[in-house]
Amino acid sequence: MPQVVVDVVLKPEISDPQGQAVLGALGRLGHTRVTGVRQGKHFVLDVEGTPSREELEQIAETLLANPVIEDVELHLPEA
Repeated sequence: MPQVVVDVVLKPEISDPQGQAVLGALGRLGHTRVTGVRQGKHFVLDVEGTPSREELEQIAETLLANPVIEDVELHLPEA
């Protein structure tokens, strides 16, 4: 059964307090080479048949993400 991975992250211009908190914690733990953190969501969808990109984009943009503040990246199975 094909799996589709959908990654959802805040748009670059949107403030990310959780990512900033993780970045601060990393610095306090001595991981000073990490200079930026953006948090997001990761979904794995099991899909019957061959999903259409349009259907998957609709699912992602209407249910999994808020397109006003978040970007969506689809990772489709190899054909």
